[in-house]
Amino acid sequence: MKNYFDLHDRYALVVGASSGLGAQFAKCLANQGVHVALAARRKDRLVSLCSAINEVSGAGSAIAVAVDVSDEESIKACVKEVYESFGRIDILVNNAGVQTAGDFLEFKTEDWDREFAINLRGMFIMSREVGKIMKEQHYGKIINTASMAGYGGGTGVIAYHSSKGGVVNFTRSLAADLAPYNVTVNAIGPGVFDSELTHDILDSEMVKNSLKNVPLKRHGNEGELDGALIFFASDASSYCTGQILYVDGGLTSQI
Repeated sequence: MKNYFDLHDRYALVVGASSGLGAQFAKCLANQGVHVALAARRKDRLVSLCSAINEVSGAGSAIAVAVDVSDEESIKACVKEVYESFGRIDILVNNAGVQTAGDFLEFKTEDWDREFAINLRGMFIMSREVGKIMKEQHYGKIINTASMAGYGGGTGVIAYHSSKGGVVNFTRSLAADLAPYNVTVNAIGPGVFDSELTHDILDSEMVKNSLKNVPLKRHGNEGELDGALIFFASDASSYCTGQILYVDGGLTSQI
């Protein structure tokens, strides 16, 4: 009997893996037997996570690669290093992201530019460079981290909502572009999870008010995105591309 979720001996690049959801994604894939390259600016954190992964019996191996997704040459160097180490890249997880809160009328242009550089432009360049490899392989899985913020608007984080809305349509468009090469492109849209990106705003009125509209009446817990990740990374999703799966306790069903 074929296991369509089997990921043993696949090779993945997880971007934004130094903390939060990215670190969880890396551990999840490694626990499924995937060999993972962890990429982020803070390589010291990556080394520590790699050591923890490599100590787990039966898990895939892990390597650490430094990358600044706001820098095109850094992205190219990262992809080159991973490809030279692995010989292929089967799975790309685009998870790097930042969020800046602030009143719209006082919102700084440099903060807007920084969020788009990391949340969307970096995803575009990383996907383009890895997509070239996947085209030659005639196989690949690209998984982007979107957000429920990409589903609709909201106050106080305009650049985040705007860039994540861009991720949603980027995912759909890229899926069409790469379909001829047997490369699927999908996105996970998390609701509110406790991570380095969101930890400081969990007690804010904005988040408390949004929680009132979550049918499950709670935030997401560690590991509750793993199922979506495994689905999109595996052959179980071979006929699924250009889709955004919101894992948000039902919040988007109320919008």
